[in-house]
Amino acid sequence: MSATLQQSAYTLVYDPSPNLVGYTNAELQKSLEKGSDEEKVHTMKRMLVMMLDGNPLSDMLMHVIRFVMPSKNKQLKKLLYFYWEIVPKLDAEGKLKQEMILVCNAIQHDLQHPNEYIRGNTLRFLTKLREADLLEQMVPAVRSCLEYRHAYIRKYAILAVYSIYKVSDHLIPDACEIINSFLVAETDPICKRNAFLGLAELDRESALNYLQENIATIESLDSLLQDAFIDFIRKDAIQTPSLKPQYVDLLQDLLNATTSHEVVFEASLALTVLTSDPKELCQVASKLIDVAVKESDNNIKLIVLERIQDIHKRAPGFLEELTLDILRVLSAQDLDVRAKALNIGLELVSSRNVDDVIKLLKKELQITITNAQNDEKAVDYRQILIENIHKVAIRFVEVSADVVSLFLEFIGDLSSNAASGVIAFIKEVIEKYPQLRKEILQHLLGALPYVSSAKAYRGALWILGEYSLDAADVQSSWKHIRSSIGELPIVQSEVKQLEGGDTSEEPAATEEAPSSGPVVLPDGTYATESAFSTEHNKTSTKEEKESRPPLRRFILKGDFYTTSVLATTIVKCVLRFEKTSADSTVLNALKAEAMLILVSVLRAGQSTLVEKKIDEDSSERIMIALSVLMSDSDTSGSDSKRLLEMAYLEATKNSFETKVASAERESAKKSASVLARTADPIDKAILFRQFAAKDIHNTPVDTINEDLEMAISGDSVNSRSSSSIMSKLRKVVPLTGFSDPIYGEAYITNHQFDVVLEVLLVNQTKETLRNLHVQFATLGDLKIIDNPPSTNVVAHGFHKLTVTVKVSSADTGVIFGNIIYDGGHGEDARYVIMNDIHVDIMDYIKPAKTDDATFRKMWNAFEWENKITVKSKLPTLHAYLEELVKGTRMGILTSEEALGERDCRFLSCNLYSKSTFGEDALANLCIEKDPVSGEVVGHVRIRSKGQGLALSLGDRVALIAREMNKLKLDRM
Repeated sequence: MSATLQQSAYTLVYDPSPNLVGYTNAELQKSLEKGSDEEKVHTMKRMLVMMLDGNPLSDMLMHVIRFVMPSKNKQLKKLLYFYWEIVPKLDAEGKLKQEMILVCNAIQHDLQHPNEYIRGNTLRFLTKLREADLLEQMVPAVRSCLEYRHAYIRKYAILAVYSIYKVSDHLIPDACEIINSFLVAETDPICKRNAFLGLAELDRESALNYLQENIATIESLDSLLQDAFIDFIRKDAIQTPSLKPQYVDLLQDLLNATTSHEVVFEASLALTVLTSDPKELCQVASKLIDVAVKESDNNIKLIVLERIQDIHKRAPGFLEELTLDILRVLSAQDLDVRAKALNIGLELVSSRNVDDVIKLLKKELQITITNAQNDEKAVDYRQILIENIHKVAIRFVEVSADVVSLFLEFIGDLSSNAASGVIAFIKEVIEKYPQLRKEILQHLLGALPYVSSAKAYRGALWILGEYSLDAADVQSSWKHIRSSIGELPIVQSEVKQLEGGDTSEEPAATEEAPSSGPVVLPDGTYATESAFSTEHNKTSTKEEKESRPPLRRFILKGDFYTTSVLATTIVKCVLRFEKTSADSTVLNALKAEAMLILVSVLRAGQSTLVEKKIDEDSSERIMIALSVLMSDSDTSGSDSKRLLEMAYLEATKNSFETKVASAERESAKKSASVLARTADPIDKAILFRQFAAKDIHNTPVDTINEDLEMAISGDSVNSRSSSSIMSKLRKVVPLTGFSDPIYGEAYITNHQFDVVLEVLLVNQTKETLRNLHVQFATLGDLKIIDNPPSTNVVAHGFHKLTVTVKVSSADTGVIFGNIIYDGGHGEDARYVIMNDIHVDIMDYIKPAKTDDATFRKMWNAFEWENKITVKSKLPTLHAYLEELVKGTRMGILTSEEALGERDCRFLSCNLYSKSTFGEDALANLCIEKDPVSGEVVGHVRIRSKGQGLALSLGDRVALIAREMNKLKLDRM
């Protein structure tokens, strides 16, 4: 199995019909023998897919030679060379099959074919052959192709020479001389590039001499050859550190002279490997920024920006002067590119360039508001800009006031999420910088009449209630609240407005008006009417509704959650004014007006004027506020007064201060960890460049080759070596019992998008089991790639087979099947039913992090929810949370401070994870300690976009509960 995984894959073949039933060998042979060229093309594609799935199709080789090889069809000939590439060419003894002699003759004919495409395709096929017996007969033809007039032939011929020499140097012992002479005589740039690649691998001295001969004209060479030179320089500088200074100078000259983006990128990567000089790295970053700005491909922009970020990590602080240059990439239209550029640029912001950065971002914000109608992505880009401006302004007090005024200037044009983000930013600034509170409150009061988002307005009311600290601020906030409510009482003023509209519009149309006389009830009494029960035919137009003040508009729309926040804000303002001012006349007027406002809101919520009646929770909170306002401060005890002030004036503010301080600590911890990674220890040895040849510590590390190895292998060397024997044995699953005639077990290997089952079968009988084959089937988002062929297993013999299963989502999957073999003396086939194999979804789920706003957005958008009841005997709530995180591999989003103490009675937190397939899984845990039984009780709610992931994680939560609640015996 491991040998199979290490083989190189040269060609990717698309399977046009993955769900078709596999063909038998007889059907394939008949199609090749009697079918047309189109049918043969289809059959060859089917055969290639079957062979890549693990079926060698050994019986088809002679039919392909007889019926496909003589064809003149170009597409069929191309598929034929794909077939020669993967077909087993050796027999069981390791010798070349006899049939391959015919193949050799056909390949030799194609190497001399007059069609350049066929000849070049054949030469390209030779670079993929690894059988020396086959290649030996091709050497004369390959040598003759080196002098062919067409460059398409020569570029593959020189690669064929190199690959044949790599397979066996005895086949072409003079390969280095051939490549050297080819380089001297060749004029085509692609051919010269291919030849230099081969020479660099085979003869380092000759490649170095050729490079020195072309140093003077390296700037005028073709970009392909320049890339080959750069790759050679990078590898050679690591092997011979003494030449590194000369190589670095050469790469810098090439970087400054070239106009090819590809050469600039490759030279920049090489320089980042060979040098650590901050000035040189700044020059490299400047060139990469030009590439990111000028290149049109968004993927290239992202890759280049990643490299710039790597340079910033290696030389922190030195790219500061390039901050505005990096932000030039914002001219791109792709949101990912813009977000990446902002992320890198804002890491480089300092007090020296923060003003210029804010001006640039302000300009971008104005553009998004101007183009909001024409650009669909403008709203998302505006949200990204607001978040990043928020990050900058929090770090630098000198721009905070300007940023607040900037945001409030546009707050009326922002969406609900963007406006809420602005208010959250103002909360943080006004708490962090007390000297700016007066100015910020004035700006906020001036902008609130234009706020259309109820969520943002609630945040603004909280700011007014918490930071109106003196009598003047309280009166300013009160004026705004009073003007935002409008005319009081609300019900009577609205009814008067509606009735005034009726009488003023059509006074003549009265003959069809309904009678306004008294209403007689069924019991004979007269009914009383009021504004709460009267239905008004006249309704306000949309323009009239939008022209109302904000608070009045929210009340009439039925948003009474905002009015409950208003009630709390009013109480805070009254208590603050009472504490800071001795003017009892104004205080009594405030209380009277406050009670009028709240009673008016309650009556409006119970009337038919609002779109939705007031809810019980909001009504109760308003009533509590009214009871606080009506309590007499002189007669009430000092303890109750102190409790009120603590609840309304101190508790929420202290909670927010704790949250801001916690965020600052997290930011400081993150900055310290970044600094620790880049800082040099005090006792680090001093490196002298003059002694570089003898200093093994000064040898640069080729990170590019490391990245390539990780991309090919899928993981790092450390993670591969860390897998122990015990961890492998845990994944061995028994398929049958020891008493069955066949014992089977499977070793499960999980890759990124597939599961490989290595099945071992043991014949426990004294007879040979004939025509034994294993059939697998699946449930869930799994698919069997190939079913292994049948075989015969001798008495007490062993048989190994491999089955690959594709996984398309992190859903609970089940693999089941049976073993079938022929019965003796004409009996029916015998079956052995295998145990089910459950694919563990935990191998595809990883903990992830996201912000609260994104979590709420996904929580509202995801439609599948799985609610699991929690009942556990664990001693603490935190112990259950730890077991839940361990069992579901989800990351905790709630901060440690919000989780409470270890012995707390209530716990609520959010969790988030992401699967390998890009699926998001959200979870909310709400548990408490039952005071009677002492058990942990509550609920876990899991949400995801698809049903499968939510159900799978729910099963894991249920499994945790079962394992935790098992009885454990102390003694027997």
